[in-house]
Amino acid sequence: MTTLNHHRVGAGEPLVLVHGIGSKWQVWEPIIDTLAESFEVIAVDLPGFAGSAPLPHTTVDTLTDALADFLAAAGIERPHLAGNSMGGLITLNLGARGLARSVTAFSPIGFWDTAGRVWCQQSLGKSKALAGPLGSAMPRILGTAAGRTAFLGLVFGKPWAVSAQVAIDTADGAINAPAFDDALASFADAKLHEIGSLADIPVTIAWGNRDILLTYLTQSRRARAVLPNARHITLHGSGHTPFYDDPAACAKVLRDTIAGCP
Repeated sequence: MTTLNHHRVGAGEPLVLVHGIGSKWQVWEPIIDTLAESFEVIAVDLPGFAGSAPLPHTTVDTLTDALADFLAAAGIERPHLAGNSMGGLITLNLGARGLARSVTAFSPIGFWDTAGRVWCQQSLGKSKALAGPLGSAMPRILGTAAGRTAFLGLVFGKPWAVSAQVAIDTADGAINAPAFDDALASFADAKLHEIGSLADIPVTIAWGNRDILLTYLTQSRRARAVLPNARHITLHGSGHTPFYDDPAACAKVLRDTIAGCP
């Protein structure tokens, strides 16, 4: 049985929130309280990230299987799923398997061409490699708006506006995640395996127009082509991880997706 560290709050239909690479459940904190007013929210740490033990072999697909195992073991049957980045593709693939009532994916991976995928892998890999040796200097650097802008522009649309603690936690999540390198390498094979049951449930793809990691103009266009029956939303002014950029809009996207369920 797969055991995942998770945060569970609220009451109602289950809504499972899945973070991206190098992240953790707390990335959803700006919208969790709002969502918990209507749903039972389960925000997870994927294996090898934050509070969850790593798998023997980490790829995007093994992380997907581990989350499916966790949901089955916890008796969470066909929840609403929402994911960001790597978590976005994970939730789409679970939805395709028939394991979700709805899926909302914020800037999901897998809709790139080769150049876009390599850019993503190299950008994240080099950012981690640069941040690691700075060590004890990182809190001081990220304590300034200029430092946050320089280091976190790949992640947030408005990195200068997030708190120093959020910035530090974001950097630590990537530096200290044992599954980071293997998960990142597996992006070469990460894809939406099939449409499957996604054709039968509400699906929303939301993309920040300031996303420079998974470039908005090109990759959101490919997502529209691959999933023409999904609802496609542009989050104006938001970046790759939009929950701090515009929490109200992100919560609305989720609520509207779920409201489309029969």
